[in-house]
Order: sequence, then C-alpha cells, then structure tokens
Amino acid sequence: MTFPYADSEPPAPERMDSADGWLYGDVTATTTEPLTAADRCDRCGAQAYVRVVLPVGELLFCAHHAREHAPKFAELATHVHDETDRLLEEHGAGAMR
Repeated sequence: MTFPYADSEPPAPERMDSADGWLYGDVTATTTEPLTAADRCDRCGAQAYVRVVLPVGELLFCAHHAREHAPKFAELATHVHDETDRLLEEHGAGAMR
C-alpha cells in the first residue's frame, strides 16, 4: 500500500482515507504483515485487529482495547497497523458497539 504523504508524517485531515481505519489521525500508518486469527490481544487474549509498533517492540490489541489505550500509545507508537475495518466485514455492524 502506498500513501500520498511521507511515511514519517501523518496526512492532513482532509487527505486521510476513511478506509485507513479510525486511528490514523495521530500516528503514521505502515504496511505490515496482515493480522491473523492466531494474533491475540496482549490485554485480554481476544483476536487482535491492531498492531502498535513501539521503539522497543510491539503490542497487539483487540478493537476494544485499542480504542481504550489509543491516547497513550498514540504518543509513543512509531507505527500502527489497524485492521478494525475487518470487524464489519467479518461480524457485521453490531461488532463495533
């Protein structure tokens, strides 16, 4: 996936693609290996849909815990790989409540 802006800077709000996910306003997106059913949330063990890359490692989160912890990891993350849009595809609109 290519982005119309530098990898080191987030896009201007008017240039953000809504398909990028809910989190891309604060950190830079990057392409990484897709998350699978084997990837589990580091907080609760549910299926992970968000990978947060930190300067010293990475964390995996389910959508719920990604939203809960986003304010803190957005300050620290070097990259965020967000696949929460898959929830709608896989489980329908009720999964995002």
